[in-house]
Amino acid sequence: MSGKNRQPLSVIQGKGRKHLTKNEIKEREEQEAALKGNTDNIVAPSYLTKSQKEEFDQIANELVRLQIFSNLDVDALARYIDSRDQYIKIVRLLRSTKPKDDFKEYAQIQRSKNLLFNECRSSAGDLGLTITSRLKLVLPKTDDEKPKSKWEKFK
Repeated sequence: MSGKNRQPLSVIQGKGRKHLTKNEIKEREEQEAALKGNTDNIVAPSYLTKSQKEEFDQIANELVRLQIFSNLDVDALARYIDSRDQYIKIVRLLRSTKPKDDFKEYAQIQRSKNLLFNECRSSAGDLGLTITSRLKLVLPKTDDEKPKSKWEKFK
């Protein structure tokens, strides 16, 4: 297997970049169906606060609608929401702390902020919450109105 991230069959076929045999297509479809996972038990974990649960439900519904979320992703989304919430609190604390007053404390808060930011960014990418991670799953649009020859577009 190559080092690249594996793309869904529909994306590969939509791009028209790889020619697969009928058997390879069937095998790939079966593998993707087995890996998809159910969406029948998506409930916000109990350790989230009320506002975090509301955010969880909102994001989970959107990801289910995009068909890129399953029961297996519940804890990952909960960790993302918790990290994001902590990040927001740290940013507020950092704004209220003056670097001149207590530089050690300010530097420590800044390091915590950077760690939480990296954690949030990584989780968001894994869950498909960033544009670039979703673009890997999108089918390219086919242009049905292409000119038949290179000279037809000048008519």
